[in-house]
Amino acid sequence: MRKDFLPFSKPSVSEDAIADVCDSIRSGWLAMGPKTVDFEAKFAQYVGSKFAISVNSATAGLHLAVMALVEPGDEVITTPMTFASTLNAIIYSGAVPVLADIDPLTLNIDPKRLEEKITAKTKAVIPVHFAGRPCDMDAIEQIAKKHDIAIIEDSAHAMGSVYHGRKIGAGRGARHIAVFSFHPTKNMTTGEGGMITTDDEKAADRMSVQRQNGMDKGAWNRFGAKGKSHYDIFVPGLKYQMMDIQAAIGRDQLKYLDEFNKRRAQIVARYDEAFASVQGLTLPAAVEEDCTHSWHIYTPLIESSETGFTRDEFMEKMKQYNIGTAYHYQAVHLFSGYAKITGLKKGDMPVAEAIGEKIVSLPLFPAMTDQDVDDVIEAVQTVCK
Repeated sequence: MRKDFLPFSKPSVSEDAIADVCDSIRSGWLAMGPKTVDFEAKFAQYVGSKFAISVNSATAGLHLAVMALVEPGDEVITTPMTFASTLNAIIYSGAVPVLADIDPLTLNIDPKRLEEKITAKTKAVIPVHFAGRPCDMDAIEQIAKKHDIAIIEDSAHAMGSVYHGRKIGAGRGARHIAVFSFHPTKNMTTGEGGMITTDDEKAADRMSVQRQNGMDKGAWNRFGAKGKSHYDIFVPGLKYQMMDIQAAIGRDQLKYLDEFNKRRAQIVARYDEAFASVQGLTLPAAVEEDCTHSWHIYTPLIESSETGFTRDEFMEKMKQYNIGTAYHYQAVHLFSGYAKITGLKKGDMPVAEAIGEKIVSLPLFPAMTDQDVDDVIEAVQTVCK
């Protein structure tokens, strides 16, 4: 058994990024400035979108996206297999969250269940690319076109994912937005932070203004040598900007993203091979052809009828071997606060509820050594013996 504790996730930040952060601090330009603008341009180029709008969290990005495309009282459909941020963005925009159950293999929103939930009040859908596996966007886009609804892709897990030859976040026309997360557990990080991408110029303009208190100018084009101090406030806005300190990390992380994701895929391949014969584990399904899974998390299911113990007991057993695990996710409508808002109860989302009782996330991050991977494999095989 290993002597030190192996966490579920750990970011990799280069010395160059640390030096660039120090440069920002020494320059006195800590808030949103030239490095943030540069990061946005590089990010847009990477995913293939016309616009990239940095924010201080993916939650903020989702909030801005919902406000840009729907009105208070509108219904927005999303998945129960997601983090609180997805629903919070809908609720804080004054819209009404509606949940559609998931596909039992992909764990992404089931397009058939999605279409069943559409009403005259439905104005948008938020598909979540769970764990980094792209949703069935062809089917979702067909449904959205048929019913004239907007699409906001919650891409918090999908940095570097590819769907049918196009990166998640690539521009896909009007009323179509994607939002990414740079939390420390994600495939690339800025500490905290996020990015919105779109080809919708009208939505991009609105989100850019609203992220900075509704102002037509940010500090970087008011306080610079050539800046003008006077500004207008177009609409009541929010304080959602990214800082140059964060962007200094982010633009360096972007250089290594493909390398990071390649290492994640290598670890997943070792897990799949080692766990294929382990009784009581159901492994993530194979990825669809012409798609790339970013493998933000690796989430087998613990089949308690075969193992003789629950998922929670599995997690406790792994701690005894100094291996960290995580839980993504409980079906969101089972939280008391969202049960009140959605009116849903246990039994209403049977697939997501069943998955939520079995799912576990094993350690997966680029800095894991081969020995780290061996330790996880040995612990899982021993626990499930």
